[in-house]
Amino acid sequence: MNLVTLTLNPALDQTVTLEALTPGSVHRARSVWADAGGKGVNVACCLADWGLPVAATGVLGQDNAAPFTQLLAAKGIDDRFVWIAGETRTNLKLLDASSGETTDINLPGLEFGPSTVEAVRAVLGDLTGPGSIAVLAGSLPRSLATDIYARLTAELKRRGARVVLDASGPALAAALAAGPDALPHAIKPNRHELEEWAGRPLPEMADVLGAARALQRRGIALVCVSLGAEGALFVSSEGALRALPPPTRVASTVGAGDALVAGLVAGLHDGLALPDLARRALAFAAGKLSRTGANLPARAEVEALAGEIRIEPLA
Repeated sequence: MNLVTLTLNPALDQTVTLEALTPGSVHRARSVWADAGGKGVNVACCLADWGLPVAATGVLGQDNAAPFTQLLAAKGIDDRFVWIAGETRTNLKLLDASSGETTDINLPGLEFGPSTVEAVRAVLGDLTGPGSIAVLAGSLPRSLATDIYARLTAELKRRGARVVLDASGPALAAALAAGPDALPHAIKPNRHELEEWAGRPLPEMADVLGAARALQRRGIALVCVSLGAEGALFVSSEGALRALPPPTRVASTVGAGDALVAGLVAGLHDGLALPDLARRALAFAAGKLSRTGANLPARAEVEALAGEIRIEPLA
């Protein structure tokens, strides 16, 4: 079974650690480091750490592609990125050491045209077929139409691949408005993203569950709603449940949602039942919280975390 991730708007994530983030104040950084990232890249890294073979594609600026190529090589990921002229964007992440929370400042990405999109589509065609799982993740460059994920999903489904989508804003709205032949197999919005789609606040768990079930009834086989410290909600034809993580030492929240997606993919790859899939997804996210960058602990530690995940069936 082939696994592939797509990142159309990757970034060098520069993380600055502060004692405490106080808006309007001058800060002295405790540390600073940079990671080659972007949602699809992060998902691929976590899958590789788990021991699954995975390919990663997307678009990189050739002027600063080295950190990405080095990371993918170190993780043993099949690097199928398309290079174009220019620099991949840099995103700033301000990590508040006192709370463990991260403030993101995301810069504009590379802009490219139809020829680059066709090159990416060709790579996806080489990497996918019946039984494949393709992860389409992250924001879109301003030069791309918001329905690009919907169009790619339709193509991938025709090849027999299952699509896992992790997007937000207009790109997510366009994907969810697509016809049945272009709907993803699985999605992972957070609560705010689900509220944007629903067009209303979802203050109670019952409200979140209702919106997730509406999406599942439309034809999305698996809906996972990430809830931060409250865990995550999972809805499929098997039922609905909430998974609650154990207390976790937080080194960095950067990439925790991407690790959750990687756990979903790993569970789908192994054909896990919904409760076990939820445990694995939450264990990936909890394990990543104890690490900086898109890195998982050793497999045995992730499996131990999965055993500590509490599952609550939802009526």
